[in-house]
Amino acid sequence: MASLKKIARRSFLIGSAAIVGGVAFGTYKYHQPAPNPLAQEDGRAVLNPFVFVDQSGVTLIAPRAEMGQGVKSAWASLIAEELDVDPAKVTVLHGPAAKAYYNSAMMSEALPGRGYDGSALQHSLGEIVGHMAKFLDLQVTGGSSSMRDGFERMRHAGASARETLKQAAADQLGVSRDQLTTEDGHVVAPDGTRLPYSALANAAASLAPIEADLRPASEWRLIGKDVPRIDMVAKVTGTAEFGVDVRLPGMKFAAIRQSPHFGVGKTAFDASATEGMAGVDKILDLGDAVAVVASNTWLAQQAVDAIDVTWEAAPYPETTEAIFKEIARSFDATPNSTMRDDGDVDALPDGATVIEAEYRLPYLAHATMEPMNATALYSGDALQIWAPNQGPTVVQKKAAALAGLDVDAVEVNTTYLGGGFGRRIETDYTDRAVQIAMQMQGTPVQLTWSREEDMSHDVYRPGAIARYRAAIKDGKAVMVHGKIAAQSTTVEGAGRMLGLPMSGPDKGHVDAAFNQPLAIPNFRVEGYLAKPMLPVGFWRSVGASFNGFFSDCIIDEMAHAAGRDPLDFRLELARAEWEPAAKVLETVRDMSGWTGKTPDGIGRGVAMAYSFGTPVAQVIEVADEDGQIRMTNAWIAADLGRVIDPKNTRAQMFGGMAYGLSAACFGEITIDGGAVEQENFPDYDALRMHTMPTVQVELLENQPRMGGAGEPGTPPAAPALANALFDLTGKRARQLPLMHEFDLLI
Repeated sequence: MASLKKIARRSFLIGSAAIVGGVAFGTYKYHQPAPNPLAQEDGRAVLNPFVFVDQSGVTLIAPRAEMGQGVKSAWASLIAEELDVDPAKVTVLHGPAAKAYYNSAMMSEALPGRGYDGSALQHSLGEIVGHMAKFLDLQVTGGSSSMRDGFERMRHAGASARETLKQAAADQLGVSRDQLTTEDGHVVAPDGTRLPYSALANAAASLAPIEADLRPASEWRLIGKDVPRIDMVAKVTGTAEFGVDVRLPGMKFAAIRQSPHFGVGKTAFDASATEGMAGVDKILDLGDAVAVVASNTWLAQQAVDAIDVTWEAAPYPETTEAIFKEIARSFDATPNSTMRDDGDVDALPDGATVIEAEYRLPYLAHATMEPMNATALYSGDALQIWAPNQGPTVVQKKAAALAGLDVDAVEVNTTYLGGGFGRRIETDYTDRAVQIAMQMQGTPVQLTWSREEDMSHDVYRPGAIARYRAAIKDGKAVMVHGKIAAQSTTVEGAGRMLGLPMSGPDKGHVDAAFNQPLAIPNFRVEGYLAKPMLPVGFWRSVGASFNGFFSDCIIDEMAHAAGRDPLDFRLELARAEWEPAAKVLETVRDMSGWTGKTPDGIGRGVAMAYSFGTPVAQVIEVADEDGQIRMTNAWIAADLGRVIDPKNTRAQMFGGMAYGLSAACFGEITIDGGAVEQENFPDYDALRMHTMPTVQVELLENQPRMGGAGEPGTPPAAPALANALFDLTGKRARQLPLMHEFDLLI
């Protein structure tokens, strides 16, 4: 058997950029690079899948969905860092659906382990597993993985493109490449001659790619600096193209009605009231739904609403309470996972105080501001799709199967997204557009779901129940035993995305519960999977969105039962387990001026959660103002290991917290008669500007590896607020949304 040293060495080599990168120009390969989807053209040098140069200048490909998180700008900066161009002076495109743009970071999350305590060997194995996404064509945006995926790949792409352009210049000038430098989109010769990249495009196109080492951090111009967002001008001037902005010659518009009961269709429909309506082009029977094509979206919506449809009955429990009874029954089965089992949770020391608590969180909708929409044009032997989506290759495969086409015959154009949060990694809305386009051959059709259709046909964050038993003695945490039951986003959401059955222990189901960096000697977390009922999928921070609440609230209850300051109690546990977690707690303590004491009418709560590779601590302050409770201040500290763009990362932490607070205060999807009761934003409220607290964010870089930014700000928000409300009122919230138990300012 090979020694551990040899195994580690081999794993490092396979996972390192030296072996996996190189001639693929930053496109990581596992044995063989993915093909370059960009075609060479006259006057254009395609230097790699991420960079091409023509007479108009440099174009960078940032093939991750831009939904406000700044990935388009950040990826462009990573390429530009090595290529020596100003991101503001280049064109940045999303690029096509292609294997070369697979996400190398998402799948590594599936490996066993807590994440924060992973060894170099485990990290290298994670890289290897991550590159398997190439074979699954996983070009997806999600899991707070974009920066971890692109940090080295994009820099290698930029460095390789730079050296190839330098070689073209060296050949032209008759000098060696190492005598040349680059600056602001030019190759610079020793005598000061400056050759713009665009002038070298033709020559560079004929060269083989050149590998290059990455520059040291001491030479970085962009990484770690605030870089202006390259999409801001288009967005503030209204010229940015979102999905609903797509306009094509001869385009028609469609609206849809689907069964209010999930997983079933209709028994009959009568469209006679619609047939004579002005502007209606066609009424479509989609089997399990109906649609209308008209001259504009408003007419299409009025027409489809006029259709009389008889729907089949729901095949699942028809009320919220009945659904949660099914979730609770999951506890009677064998646990799907026991990802953490330290010590012995059943053997308590004499004199220990036991705390038992049951928590319950609701199903949640994504509620993106831009409603679900897609435009499709079917010609019979080809299909074009324009959609705000998080998974171009997933959309492409599903559309090809629907249309009976080869995958290469389907072109997916990704627009800006007016919010994603995991919702647009699904393909139900693009599939519907394809179904309509196939009945409107030769005519481009834009399908837009109404807000009501969107809210009642989401793939929801699952409702969840947690049963915790914990113990303290002499002011110390001695035991935590958590049992968590919910539908599985891995089985259902990942199963749909990959088209594969999901089995085995579901790590994501208990994320931010089993892997909290807290030194508790007897610590067990079990996951129980409820049967599929409502459709569930990836919601911002996924399982951590409910487990962050469960796992931190029990710690807060333990701290108060022990008569300890809640922040000091957590800090003691974190210091003994993982220093970066302790540091975010110390930082948020100092930022907020935490003393453990609050005056009458003021409450403060703290929470800490580790998810997507990043520990985040938050303190939230609330105030009683004439009987109404208002959030006044919030402080966030996060350790991402490496911060690419501080300003943008702070915005991500702010936004993640705001999303979590909205859900904590107001978010719930309830069921009656088998149908969703919430129809629009009046039924599914969010924080407003006047109810949002003043927020301060501090970013740390203490941990050795890069963590995510888009999602880790969400999990601590709900428990920090609930803990603040307990400090203010003495009332412990074990269910959300909080609006049912507290008079919150709205």
